[in-house]
Amino acid sequence: MSDVARASVEAPAVPSDAPADRGGRRLPRTLHPMAWWVWALALATAVSRTNNPLLLFLVLAVLGYVVTARRTEAPWARGFKYYLYLALTVVAIRVVFRAVFATGITPRDHFLFSLPHIPTPDWYAGIQIGGPVSLEALLSAATDGLRLACMLCCIGAANTLANPKRALRVLPGALYELGVAVTVAISVAPQLVQSVQRVVRARKLRAGGTKGMRALRGIVIPVLEDALERSLRLAAAMDSRGYGRSGSATRRSRRATGALMLLGMCGLCAGAYGLLDATAPSFLGLPAMGLGALLCVAGLRLGGRRVTRTTYRPDPWRLPEWAVAGSGVLSAVLLFANLGYDPAQLNPTYYPLTWPDLPLVPTAAILLAGTAGFLAPPPSPVRRADAP
Repeated sequence: MSDVARASVEAPAVPSDAPADRGGRRLPRTLHPMAWWVWALALATAVSRTNNPLLLFLVLAVLGYVVTARRTEAPWARGFKYYLYLALTVVAIRVVFRAVFATGITPRDHFLFSLPHIPTPDWYAGIQIGGPVSLEALLSAATDGLRLACMLCCIGAANTLANPKRALRVLPGALYELGVAVTVAISVAPQLVQSVQRVVRARKLRAGGTKGMRALRGIVIPVLEDALERSLRLAAAMDSRGYGRSGSATRRSRRATGALMLLGMCGLCAGAYGLLDATAPSFLGLPAMGLGALLCVAGLRLGGRRVTRTTYRPDPWRLPEWAVAGSGVLSAVLLFANLGYDPAQLNPTYYPLTWPDLPLVPTAAILLAGTAGFLAPPPSPVRRADAP
């Protein structure tokens, strides 16, 4: 191997279980991927609880800080800004739909403009197309869209911070095939972003145009060709590794696994209904949920016998993982507990138009989720050998 080629070879990363150095500082290592997913899903659950724009903007700020502080140089870690673009698109679509499919304004609303009104039949009563648009209606629609946008950004943050291939290794054996499908699905967006960046960079090197529909056509075709080639390579690799094989499981074992999982999911649904509905019988609450969880665990254990897997150097779950996951879960618990603040402050009204309040406890809960930016260890840097 030549010196130039040797200089471009990446040095091995710091092991994931590397201890702290003698000075007490934490050495870089990769956080367990499930810790990031627990943190992000818990924060998304907390977002679903509120419609306060101040708290939603604070969530976006926390996500931006954590992603900036703890993302790696991997290809999937470069797509968070595209999730932000998608979030802006969601807000814009929600506002446009609210303006077009208006339900009228009250005399106390602040009138902005009026769209051409299109008459609708009687069976379409209750919804009108066009008409006057008020400031309160647009702000309400923007807030609803912002809540959905924050949830998308939470998923984008988990997809940016967690290695999807490492997350696949911690799934139970019975969910291996489903985990592979989910991993391929969530890897599509980062791979498309990488393909677009590579094609744009190649066009710039060839002094090609980068604006207009002609440039867009010159980018889309190579990206689709790259995606097709990658799909064929993935299919060949999965087929060579025996993906989808039934293993040593008999037909009776597969039927028992399916029955246990189906009954377990029914038990979980009945338990969730019993917990949410105060008028439901008592046995539909925690007992049904506990029984459903036991049946699901039994089904996973029985189904996992047909998949033989080995793990080389498993990811450790240590204090940083507990701290990151716990910060997100505690944030969701504080927003659902309704302790120390008025629940109406989480969902302010725009009728009449007033400035929303910033409750102290929910603000502290969201900032608590932001502590994952320094509770997590720094990511392992990509080191390269020095060129001669």
